[in-house]
Amino acid sequence: MKFQGSDQYVATADLMLAVNAAATLQRPLLIKGEPGTGKTMLAEEVAAALGMPLLQWHIKSTTKAQQGLYEYDAVSRLRDSQLAGIEGSERVRQIENYIVKGVLWQAFEADQPVVLLIDEIDKADIEFPNDLLREIDRMEFYVYETRQLVKARHRPLVFITSNNEKELPDAFLRRCFFHYIKFPDAETMAKIVNVHFPTLKKDLLAAALKNFYDVRNLPGLKKKPSTSELIDWLKLLVAEDVPVQALQAQDEKVSIPPLVGALLKNEQDLTLFEKLVFMQRNNR
Repeated sequence: MKFQGSDQYVATADLMLAVNAAATLQRPLLIKGEPGTGKTMLAEEVAAALGMPLLQWHIKSTTKAQQGLYEYDAVSRLRDSQLAGIEGSERVRQIENYIVKGVLWQAFEADQPVVLLIDEIDKADIEFPNDLLREIDRMEFYVYETRQLVKARHRPLVFITSNNEKELPDAFLRRCFFHYIKFPDAETMAKIVNVHFPTLKKDLLAAALKNFYDVRNLPGLKKKPSTSELIDWLKLLVAEDVPVQALQAQDEKVSIPPLVGALLKNEQDLTLFEKLVFMQRNNR
């Protein structure tokens, strides 16, 4: 099966090619790009389009690689051993009763191939990717407590996302197929918006996109607005029934759009944008 996009996700030709190449090579697909460009949603849409179950592992700064494999709940076993009577002693002796399977283990033992999303891997410690090298490469791991070797029944289709907060190790990168999601141009963005707002008037869409890219292309922004923020902004414009005239500057210069707080998320960027508008109005 090949991924050919979906009605809910506008995938460029090179992105679809990357997904299918990773599946052919049986390598994880490492997706990088700005926050809000649909990296996480890609795995969800590929799973839906190919009719595969989706397992998600959202990484935090405190996440350890071991948690994706399994965790041994020694505290519960100790507590049960202290409280258990004759009837409960058998459960305590069975150590597998205190093994909590992680997302990778669940993916490995699934009855059918699954899509496995490892989301925002760069949030974790720098050693996190290296700790997963063998498991992702060989599709197996060893459970020391039960002396059990767990092998994948089917190789999952692995998606790994990164926001480029940290550099990933070369050894890890060698095992992945890489794709960078470029920020959509105006034509692609119009298609994305159409998925969410199929009845949006063309003149309002054109004016909104012009404002959005004017804001985004301002040099010196600390945080550029993303696709998801554009969708939120359009949702507000529709809900508040903002007329298209409010988005159109009479002299075709940059103006402060209504509800700009949906696009600019800190005072530094807002001040910078206001200064630009003031300077243009005074022809400086």
